[in-house]
Parts: sequence; structure tokens; C-alpha cells
Amino acid sequence: MIYLDANASEPLRPDALAAVHSALMQTGNPSSVHQAGRAARRILEEAREQLAFRFSARPGNLVFTSGATEANALAVHGLRASRRLLIGATEHDSIRASGSEAEIIPVDDSGVVALDSLEAMLGSGPPALVCLMLANNETGVMHPVREVAALCRSHGALLHVDAVQAAGRVPLDLSELGADSLAISSHKLGGPAGAGALLLAPAHADICPLIAGGGQERGRRGGTPAVAAIAGFAAAALAASGGEHLAPLRDSAERAAVARGAVVCGAAAPRLPNTSCVALPGVRADAQVIALDLARIAVSAGAACSSGKVGASHVLRAMGLGPLAGQAIRISLPWNADPAHVDAFGRAYAAMAERLHAALPHDGSREAIMR
Repeated sequence: MIYLDANASEPLRPDALAAVHSALMQTGNPSSVHQAGRAARRILEEAREQLAFRFSARPGNLVFTSGATEANALAVHGLRASRRLLIGATEHDSIRASGSEAEIIPVDDSGVVALDSLEAMLGSGPPALVCLMLANNETGVMHPVREVAALCRSHGALLHVDAVQAAGRVPLDLSELGADSLAISSHKLGGPAGAGALLLAPAHADICPLIAGGGQERGRRGGTPAVAAIAGFAAAALAASGGEHLAPLRDSAERAAVARGAVVCGAAAPRLPNTSCVALPGVRADAQVIALDLARIAVSAGAACSSGKVGASHVLRAMGLGPLAGQAIRISLPWNADPAHVDAFGRAYAAMAERLHAALPHDGSREAIMR
């Protein structure tokens, strides 16, 4: 199987595997005061320091969670209070589902947040909490978060950034972005699933917990932390040195798809170097995913957390792509992508496009097949 679905989950990095194995050999609860507990605590706090260093946060302001979904929910729960909630039109479902009565910030046809609309919304009512991802999980399109942070400050608003897809692929610095909080996830960096973190600006270090418990994480998140997963999380973050080398491979995959009639979604915007969303007019996304899977190429249709759901991508609908919103697949290259695998994708895509286009109605219409 050629794996081109890194935005769903990166392959485990060797450094992360070694860290997980080492931590699993250590028995002890990090809240216990005996020697075994103190040893587990050292692993936990060393990981906290490594992650804080990697993303320019303070160790004491980093809260470990079970993943980015929980980190996003904790941010909304802890920062919102009586504030209005403004969220980008292309946000991940973990943000879309985390707050009621959210106001939607529109995006342009490239998927980039409309700064003029955001400014008008910020000035039209009480202070807000703005939630905006740094890079979109389906298209790789990046928002101008620094400009958004400046707008938020001028209107007394707070800014939470879902940085899950950007972490490890582009430079990421909490203080430099100007965000009040930042969510990251282990398995999107090449670490094990089951660990994530919320990085907080100093003013919000005492965030109210979403999960009450025995006082872990300085009272901000109850429950025994997954020490081995967290150790692997930190090791993966240190090993993730950026994804710039993947941009030429992404471009090669796009050229192969465009040569067969595909459209690249968000092509005019700044994007992650590993991510491409390509729509094949007239052919349903699930048909494309199945055909490529039979050719032993793993890609996805939209977000992995939405697999099994039938319907067009809300991200692509917000970009005004109409029927193409149900006809797009995501190619996301892993950290260890091989040029030969991208070439194999190009060949498989060409064969898939030819076969599925042949199944379209002969009257010239572009209605999706497999209804």
C-alpha cells in the first residue's frame, strides 16, 4: 500500500517509536510520590519541556490532552466565558461542534478567511473568541493568522488557533503568531495517537478545566496522563523539522491529476507543502477513493473523522465550489514520502480517471456517478 493520507495520521517516526517503547518499560503513575512515580513524572515533564521549547511556549502553560479534539474543546470551554464565538467557515468539526450559536466567518474562493468580514464582525458586538485554524486539513490552505491576531487585539477579542496540520510542517511559534491558545496533536506529527496539547499564552495559563479530576495538569485537565504516548509525542515533534522538501512532490501529484481533467482546490492560496485537494468533475469522491484503494493507493475524501458520512465537504462548499465539493479527494504526503510513490499515484490516477469518466452519461452531462 502506498500511503498518501498523512493529514489523517502520519506514519510513526522511529524516534517516537523508541521513546514510546522506553516509556512503556517504566512502571508508575506520575502522580505517585514513590520512586517509580517520580520516574514517570520525569518522563512527563521532560516531554512538556521539549514540546514547549519546540513551539516557543512556557512549559507551565502547556496542558496535555487526549488529542487535538479535546484541546480545541478545552480552549472554547475555558476561554469563551460570556464572549461571542466566531469560527472560520472551513474549521474542523471539533471546533464546529464545540460551541453553540457560533457566528461563521466567511472565506474567499481560495478558502482564505475574509479579513474585512472578520473586522466588521468583531466591531459589531461584544468581545469575541475567534477560532481559526492555521492550515486547513482538507485543502492545506493557510490563513493569515498574524493579521487575524492583530485584528483580535484591536477589538478586545481572544484568538484560539487549531495548528494541528501546520505543526511540524511549517514554522510555528505561539508568541510570534499572537494567539491566546494553540492546539496540536501527536499523531499528526508522526507520534502515536492518544496525545495532544493545548498551549496557552501566559495570560490564560489558569484555564478552567473541561474534565475535572484529581488535580492533574495543575487542575486544568483531570485524569492520568498517557505517559508513553506523550513521550512519543515530544520525540516526534523534535524530529519533525518541516515539510518544505515535500512541495515538489505535491506539485508533481497535482500535475498528474490536472493532466486528467482535475481541478486543484485552493491552488491560488498559500498552502501546506504536503497537501493537495483535487476535484475530478463529474466523479464522486468516494468512487475515486475506492478506485485508488483497489490500486493500493491510500488517499481520502475530506477529513478522516468524517469517513462513513455521505455528503459534500463543508470546506469546499464554503469556498463556493458547488458540485465539486462532492468530487474532490485529498492527497497528503507523509514525512517519508517517496518520489516513486508519487509517480505510482500519477499512473493510478490516470487509469482511474479514464475508467470512471467512461462511466459518465453519454449525453455530455457531468452528473456524479454511483448515485
